[in-house]
Amino acid sequence: MLFEAPKLDDLELGVVARTEDLQRNLKYAVQTPKRWPGLLRRALFARAIRASNSIEGFNVTIEDAIAAVEGDEPLDAADADWKAVRGYRSAMTYVLQLADDPHFKHSTDFLRSLHFMMMEHDLSKHPGRWRNGPIQVVDEAKREVVYRGPDAEAVPELMEELVASLNQSGDSAPSMVRAAIGHLNFAMIHPFSDGNGRMARCLQSLVLARAGTLVPEFSSIEEYLGRNTRDYYDVLLRVGAGSWNPRRDARPWVRFCLTAHFRQAATILRRTRELQQVWDALEIEVKKRKLPERTILVLSDAASGLRVRNAAYRNVAGISDQVATKDLKRLVDCELLIASGDRKGRTYQAAELVKEIRARFEEPKGIPSPFARKVSRPRRRKA
Repeated sequence: MLFEAPKLDDLELGVVARTEDLQRNLKYAVQTPKRWPGLLRRALFARAIRASNSIEGFNVTIEDAIAAVEGDEPLDAADADWKAVRGYRSAMTYVLQLADDPHFKHSTDFLRSLHFMMMEHDLSKHPGRWRNGPIQVVDEAKREVVYRGPDAEAVPELMEELVASLNQSGDSAPSMVRAAIGHLNFAMIHPFSDGNGRMARCLQSLVLARAGTLVPEFSSIEEYLGRNTRDYYDVLLRVGAGSWNPRRDARPWVRFCLTAHFRQAATILRRTRELQQVWDALEIEVKKRKLPERTILVLSDAASGLRVRNAAYRNVAGISDQVATKDLKRLVDCELLIASGDRKGRTYQAAELVKEIRARFEEPKGIPSPFARKVSRPRRRKA
């Protein structure tokens, strides 16, 4: 027996509908001949990788997460953090490749292989093998055990049941709900000795990607989970209630995930509006100075607050080291970028004009919960 999706009530169905409207608007917004949607997709992929690893205590900068996505060397990351991020990037890249594969089917062998890709840098964690003993989740802040997984002997059968549920073609639940329940069951079974959280989030992203509502980078909620780690843990622990009990109500978890999807979609839609306007403003500045149009790519990254390297610019623009070096020097001479560091570790950041352009188009970031009910105030009677 596994955790099952609750029948959605009218409020939950309304949140699903509102989120799907945001996703349709987002899909329309990125259909442009300009190249900024590619930058956004790369950034979202990097943010998802960074967030999922930060939840487990492996922290890298956004620049190093982008370097992992592009196969470059890190700028700041410690060795253990970098290996964890690279492993997760490999697993997620495979997931993206499977998004539209018509022959794909979930299997326990696939999940074990995905775990190996993610964890192969540390063989002491038994990558690709089910755990052979008990497992527990400890709240480090409280120094207490908050969850114990099912017996190791039950893991193979439970995972086969999970795979069968993921392959069901007649499930009419929204993809957001199916992905959430897949995540919940994986996390509660805790089939591996380590890496279960990352695998559960990766599996959720795979189910969403396979649904095909949006390109995979736009449908993941891993960035949201990374920004709201305490709430994420709290709702999982509330549903789990200390031990494996799939008869418990999964509704709090489903509502949390629906909130995540709504807020993440609204956040990305805001970013598309901002990035489009910043791109257009940078295009004007580049034309004024008779700079190559491709330089908007590096200026856009810098406007987003990134420290840009020659290698990152080369990758995104598809140019040689020599051309990239020449472009970057011209951008510094035109006072659009500021260079810092020596030749090997040199980075480029936004100069004042580029920062001003970015600030000009920033929108408010707060997004209310889609489940928040407006309280109407009673009208005062006239005396």
